[in-house]
Amino acid sequence: MQSNSSTDVTFVRPATFFISDFSNIPHSKYYYVFLSLVYVVTVLGNSFIMCIIYLAPKYIAVFHLAFSDLCGSSALIPKVIDTFLFEHQVISFEACLANMFFVYHFMNLQSLTLLVLAYDRLVAICFPLQYHAIVTKPAMFLIIGVMWMLSVTFFSVLVSLLNRLSLCRSNVIDSYFCDHFLIYRLACNDNSINILIGKISFGLLICTPLILIIITYFCISVALLKIAHGADRIKAIKTCTSHLILVTIGYLPIISNNIASITTLFHPNTRLINNSLTQTIPPMLNPIIYTLKTEEVMQSIKELYKRRKMNTVVERRIKCNWKNSKQKLQV
Repeated sequence: MQSNSSTDVTFVRPATFFISDFSNIPHSKYYYVFLSLVYVVTVLGNSFIMCIIYLAPKYIAVFHLAFSDLCGSSALIPKVIDTFLFEHQVISFEACLANMFFVYHFMNLQSLTLLVLAYDRLVAICFPLQYHAIVTKPAMFLIIGVMWMLSVTFFSVLVSLLNRLSLCRSNVIDSYFCDHFLIYRLACNDNSINILIGKISFGLLICTPLILIIITYFCISVALLKIAHGADRIKAIKTCTSHLILVTIGYLPIISNNIASITTLFHPNTRLINNSLTQTIPPMLNPIIYTLKTEEVMQSIKELYKRRKMNTVVERRIKCNWKNSKQKLQV
C-alpha cells in the first residue's frame, strides 16, 4: 500500500487490486470456455459486418456499432479469461483504471450509436425526401466525432476522480472487472463526488439514450399513422425491426438487472453471471440480427458472393485458356 501521511489523515492507494469474483462459482471453467466462444463469434460477426458494409452515409452508424461492439468485447472478455482461467487476479492500480475506462467508454459508444441509428430511422421515415440531404457522410462523421469527444472526456473525468480517494478499506474488488461502483466504496475519505458522477454515468449510459430513442419512435409512430397505404406502412415498419431488436437486447437486460437488484435478493453468483452476460451477449447478437433483418445488408452479401463467384469463373477460364495455348505451342 502506498500512503502519504499528514497531521490529520493518511492517504492510502493500493499498488494492486485483487479481482475476486467468478473464483467461487462451481465449474466456472466451463463458463470461461463459453465466454471464449462468445468472443470468437463476436469478433467474426462484427468483422464480417465491417468488411461488407461500404461507407455509405446510411451504413456509417452500423459500421460504428460493429466497431464499438468489437472493441467493447475485446476490452472485457480476454481480460476476464486471463484473470480467472489463468489465475492472474492481481492487477495494478493503473491497469485497473485503464480497464475501467475502456469498458465503460465502449459500452457508452454502443448505447449512443443505437441512438444515432434511431435518428437515422426518424429522418428516413419522417423526412424521406430530405433524407440524403440530412444524413450525409460529413454529418454522420461529425455526430460520431462528437460522441467520441463527449465519451472520452466524461469517462476520463470519472476515472481520474478515483485518484483523490484514500482506498484504505480493502484492495479486493468483488467483481469480474474493475467496477467503478465497487472501487469508490473502498474509500475512507469523502466519495460524494464519485457517487454523483456514478449516477450521472448511469443516466448518460442508459437512461438518456433510451428516453430519446422512445421519443424518436413515438414520432415515427405518428408519422406511420399518416401513411395512407398499408403496404407502404408495413414496408416502413420493416426498416425499423432490426433496430428495435437491437435496442431491446441492449437495454432490457441492463434495466431488468438493475430493477431486480433493488427489488430482489440475488445470489452473488447469479448477479455476476447476469451482469457479464448483459455485457457480452448483445455485441455477439448485433451483427447476426442486422445481417438477417436488413435487406440492404443481405443484398450486399449476395452481391459480394456473386462477385467472388464470377471472379472464380473468370480465373478458371483464364487458366484453361492458358493451358490450351501452352499445349498448342508444344504441338
